[in-house]
Amino acid sequence: MNSSQSSQSPQQRLAHLLGTAYGNHATVECIPQELEPASADDAYRVQQAFLQQRQERIGGWKIGAKSEQGPIQGAPLPAGRIYPATTVIERAAYPVLGIELEIMFCFDIDFQPGAAPMPEQKVMRHIGGMAASIEIVSSRLAGWPEVPKLSQLADLQNHGALVSGEFIAYDAAFPFLKPEAHLTLNGKDIFKGSAGNPAGDPRRLLGWLVNHCSTHGITLPAGTVVTTGSYTGIHFPDEAGLVIGQVAGLPPIHFELA
Repeated sequence: MNSSQSSQSPQQRLAHLLGTAYGNHATVECIPQELEPASADDAYRVQQAFLQQRQERIGGWKIGAKSEQGPIQGAPLPAGRIYPATTVIERAAYPVLGIELEIMFCFDIDFQPGAAPMPEQKVMRHIGGMAASIEIVSSRLAGWPEVPKLSQLADLQNHGALVSGEFIAYDAAFPFLKPEAHLTLNGKDIFKGSAGNPAGDPRRLLGWLVNHCSTHGITLPAGTVVTTGSYTGIHFPDEAGLVIGQVAGLPPIHFELA
């Protein structure tokens, strides 16, 4: 360890390991025990230091929960890996690569950090748009997914990239609990039918995000993309080709996996 590293906190040191692996399209073989996050707060500090180490601004957020009543977690998304639909995703840029079809939102106002929690009703009033998205799930941790959950949270909650679909105006009557979804690779079905998000109605996650950002002194600008968890489960493609995702009622999304 050099002198500059010795003056850093464990969170900064772990962020350096993860950020370096991110830049090299590689994995960290072993995280020293003293750098493992001891709490979710530790992991969230690593996330912020990760982006600072990479000199990346926050371009969006991912949020999710494992069940309808389960705890919510999230991670900031590096702006440099948020791509428009019709993009080309290079498989070689990701040590592992999974794909998930999701629904994302944006707000129509800036949410600034504040002293008091933001009421959920106000957050819901300011959902400005919704769209389909496809998250590229990846990891900088060797042996993933059999690695500690808090380390995964620190590692941007297993985020690789986000392909962003076209936004339409928010519709509160949209069937968020059971939309029809279709995900294909080279015309072959990965998922087709009535879909569900483990968190239930993904809108329940949005208030948590606004208050999480406020607690950590982070502004959430209007238009920031917020993706909210998989409706199709995770799929690990075994070939290159055209990926097409459709959530009924939202513009379709596609990209080329090279």
